[in-house]
Amino acid sequence: MNDWDVEIRPHLTPYFAYGAAALILAAHVAVGVLLKVGSTGVIFQTADQVAIALLGAVIASVVLLFARPRLRVGAQGIAVRNLLTYRLIPWSEVVDVSFHRGARWARVDLADDEYVPVLAIQAVDKDRAVAAMNTIRGLLERYKGINSR
Repeated sequence: MNDWDVEIRPHLTPYFAYGAAALILAAHVAVGVLLKVGSTGVIFQTADQVAIALLGAVIASVVLLFARPRLRVGAQGIAVRNLLTYRLIPWSEVVDVSFHRGARWARVDLADDEYVPVLAIQAVDKDRAVAAMNTIRGLLERYKGINSR
């Protein structure tokens, strides 16, 4: 049932997310290891060192959510996965897929001026974003039988 015509992911953002998460985790582990080095007047326990490293792991995990966005398009509709949400939008609900001037990412336009942001197609990806929008518009025309903007 989950046969998709196309799957789109952001190109640059995951690299930044992976790099930032690795840097955050490494910094917290380093601080945790160095916590007992030298005397600052405060007595740190091993539990404090572990807690700082675990805090780094939690923060890094949150940063990794930025590598999660994905857009899938197929006969059943448009599936949008953003940082925390997933939504399958059937073609009957889709009005258009647009990328407004000055916006950071695309969106799926729904009835009543509602929309679902699509973080998988981002302005920072430039030509890849243009190609992705052209692909999505072609599939929109194919499945909806309309000419999108």
